[in-house]
Amino acid sequence: MNYILVIFIIRKFVNNQREIQVLTNIIEEKLQKSGIKQGALNGIRVIDLSQFEAGPSCTETLAWLGAEVIKVENPNGGEQGRTPPTKGGDSYYFLLFNANKRSVTCNLKSVKGRKILDELIKTGDVFIENYGPGVIERLGYSYEAVKSKNSSIIYASIKGFGRGSPYENFLAFDMIAQATGGVMSITGETDGRPLKPGTTIGDTGTGLHCAIGILAALFQRHTTGEGQLVEVAMQEAMTNFCRVAYATQANTGKAAVRRGNQVILGSSAPSEAYLCKGGGPNDYCYIYSTRAHNQHWERIVKVIGREDMLNNPKFKTAESRAENIKEVDDAIGKWVIRYDKMEVMKIMGEAGVAAGAVFDTMELQNDSNLIDRGVFTEIEHPVHGKFTMPTFPVKLSKSQVSIEPAPLLGADNKHVYGNILGYTDDEIETLSDDGII
Repeated sequence: MNYILVIFIIRKFVNNQREIQVLTNIIEEKLQKSGIKQGALNGIRVIDLSQFEAGPSCTETLAWLGAEVIKVENPNGGEQGRTPPTKGGDSYYFLLFNANKRSVTCNLKSVKGRKILDELIKTGDVFIENYGPGVIERLGYSYEAVKSKNSSIIYASIKGFGRGSPYENFLAFDMIAQATGGVMSITGETDGRPLKPGTTIGDTGTGLHCAIGILAALFQRHTTGEGQLVEVAMQEAMTNFCRVAYATQANTGKAAVRRGNQVILGSSAPSEAYLCKGGGPNDYCYIYSTRAHNQHWERIVKVIGREDMLNNPKFKTAESRAENIKEVDDAIGKWVIRYDKMEVMKIMGEAGVAAGAVFDTMELQNDSNLIDRGVFTEIEHPVHGKFTMPTFPVKLSKSQVSIEPAPLLGADNKHVYGNILGYTDDEIETLSDDGII
């Protein structure tokens, strides 16, 4: 049974929203009884005009949950995230953010190209873009324009800054979002300059926020039958990630400051990454003692053989330990350096202390447990060959989607334009010859 096709036919020819839901429920029930595992978003089609990372990370999430994501790209090179090419193929960056998607090419600067996109929009559930300010409007695909073609569509838009912001028309990338959203102001050493975290949360973090908004809008559509506009500003997504810093600000009445490896809220000691035996760039183990009670601290001093610190008033409370943090760090550091990071994590963990070795990306990719759990998987790309990539960390017991490699540019032109829009092979060939697709 082609579930997506059946749902499309129902939506195309059944006008009553309640009847659509009843028929959809019947199909889902039959699939469950048959034992066939479907993705949670099977039957949802996403028309994806996003590029680079913020938008693609959103649509990849939807694809990993079972949605059919059709990536609409420029025939001349595709979206910019495909470059610079690696080993004669698309960049690894592109491969990591575009798994499980279809790719079609369409010249949106041509009348015929826009006609094709209009047809695709009519079949879609979600439309998403993250072009620079004003670009999508100039192409003729504002929310109102797309809504006029498909009133039930969910239209998602990602921009650097929110509507009405004095920076609304400014370009933004990951690091700009982190700078303007407060993340960099609280990252780094207290007496040092602001730093950008190594992760690209300005992009991917925004994309995940957008995916949540889209899922909520799809759920609401089941009740109302209506689509809506989902807007996410990268600056504002970063502000949301900084909520703990605003708790600190509320406590002190001052802007939150950088605290290095210390927790930003309140006083806690220990709260540090300690150098372990080996002395390599990542031979560290982070050890943390909650400020909520003394149990963790008591366990730590027993492990390191410093029970004498228990009755010392300088270390009696979380606050007093924070005031004497150098002595705390020295005591723990002298013990930690005798062991490698894995040993430290094991000893502390078994003693009931929160401790985490600093794993680098290669260690994580080669972790047999993470491989067994499907956190990393090996895919076969038609150009790059075998390639290992991290996958979606959320596991659903009744939803299963296999990981597929990112598509080559225009790889799905024939399927999408032929099977979905009904173009003949000759028509598709003519469109290609004319530079439309």
